[in-house]
Amino acid sequence: MSWSLLAAIPVFGVLILVHEFGHFITAKWAGIRVDEFALGFPPRLMSVKRGETTYSLNALPIGGYVRMPGENGETTDDNGNYDPRTFAAKPASKRAIVLLAGVTMNVILAVACFTAAEAVGQVNYYAAAGSVLKGSPAALAGMQVHDRILSINGHDTKSFSDVYTQTSAAMCPRPSTATVPMNVVVLHPGAQTPTTLHINALVSPPQGQGHLGITADATQTYNSRVPIWQAPVAGVQDIGGVISATAGGIGQVAAGCLSVGQAVQGPVGIVTTTGEVANTIPTSGWYLMLYLVGALSISLAIVNLLPIPALDGGRVLFIGIEVLRRGKRISPEREAMVNLIGMAALLFLMLLVTINDVGNLIHR
Repeated sequence: MSWSLLAAIPVFGVLILVHEFGHFITAKWAGIRVDEFALGFPPRLMSVKRGETTYSLNALPIGGYVRMPGENGETTDDNGNYDPRTFAAKPASKRAIVLLAGVTMNVILAVACFTAAEAVGQVNYYAAAGSVLKGSPAALAGMQVHDRILSINGHDTKSFSDVYTQTSAAMCPRPSTATVPMNVVVLHPGAQTPTTLHINALVSPPQGQGHLGITADATQTYNSRVPIWQAPVAGVQDIGGVISATAGGIGQVAAGCLSVGQAVQGPVGIVTTTGEVANTIPTSGWYLMLYLVGALSISLAIVNLLPIPALDGGRVLFIGIEVLRRGKRISPEREAMVNLIGMAALLFLMLLVTINDVGNLIHR
């Protein structure tokens, strides 16, 4: 096992700690008793009690929890009276704040990570051909080594990742033909005017070749660093970029361009990706790692907002129903049962995603 995979431990730890700290600090603010603040799920590895709260570290690093009495609306006596320091005793507004605080903290963490990443900057490859494989679509169309790629199908390309994005977009929805015609505007070395190449890109290229048959030019690079006073704005914009990419991935799955297994990563896949990114730190700096933590944090926020039982969004949904019913709550037994079913479904889904991650690793 590569030691770089261990980088996932602090990454997961920070994501979970920040999320659960949001619940913890707002519960304290609301006057709710917190029985346990836990990182990971049991079995328990170690714990310490401070005041009324037990702080524990558990063996399964796939989540965490802040345990508060009355989370499922439980009452404390035969007459149905609430203990004033339980979650259930608080008004709907305070309960919603406590539930949404974890998501809020993940958004704040994402902004901080993206801001730091933009301030640090990244060495990027310009959109240029470092090599042109003999007999490839690019070679047949007349592309030369060190050509600058100015646009693809009318879309400007600055970085080589833009080239990848535009060629991939041209393949979705997946065409029934073996090639897809593309208009690629290039500037040949020493030329003053651009040239438009008509390239028949391969839909299913050989492994590792790419649709055009070119690689990035390592001699043409730039740093994406932005001034420190502009970094926070760029960091907030990066959140929009991650959300847009997520929506785009869902769209590609719906269009049949990607399978669900290709678009979704579970814990095993995230650990692998984190290890790969950690390996780039000595040569490429901290940009990718900071960006990855930010992207994972905003993804965690999005998932937790989904109105699924057992998640924060599902619990907020119960509060919303309560408000619509003018304060009449769903029975604690029913709420607990729905959350239990939701948790079981989530664990089963996580199992399926983990099996898919392992399968992807075997076939890499």
